[in-house]
Amino acid sequence: MRPAPMPQPVGAVPAQWGRPAQWGQPAAVPPPPREAWLAPQKVEAIPGTQFAVVHLNVPPTTSGLAIGSLVAGIASILVSLVVVCFGVAGASAGWGAWVAGAFAMIAGLAGAAAVVLGLFALRQIRQAAAAIRFTGRGVAISGLVCGAVGLGLTLLGLGTSLLIQVSA
Repeated sequence: MRPAPMPQPVGAVPAQWGRPAQWGQPAAVPPPPREAWLAPQKVEAIPGTQFAVVHLNVPPTTSGLAIGSLVAGIASILVSLVVVCFGVAGASAGWGAWVAGAFAMIAGLAGAAAVVLGLFALRQIRQAAAAIRFTGRGVAISGLVCGAVGLGLTLLGLGTSLLIQVSA
């Protein structure tokens, strides 16, 4: 008959992390993530002290302005399609141009915001900052183009709805 296995001590970790803990000894610690082993880019000692300034390699990040530009550009295109739909559908009833005009204001603001955010994002990406590098040039250009297309479709849809309203 085999004896019952001893219960694991409190704080014991699985064996795949290293040596299992023994009674009275501290538990083994899991290895740190692989990213923690990256060496600093530069270490500058502060004269007269035991301290230093460490410059770490910071991975590039996508510009938030670029993402905002793309979201606003897509929203501008979608709302401009609503402008066209309401303008054409309500033209015979007499309310199409009014509703299309209201939605055209929203689409125009979203399109203008997309263009402005896209330009700011391109400027942010182009400028090389010491600490943070931004990426997302393609996203910024896409947002800029979507905003311009949304503005164009809005003007086209509003013009079409006004033309249909006046001729009806």
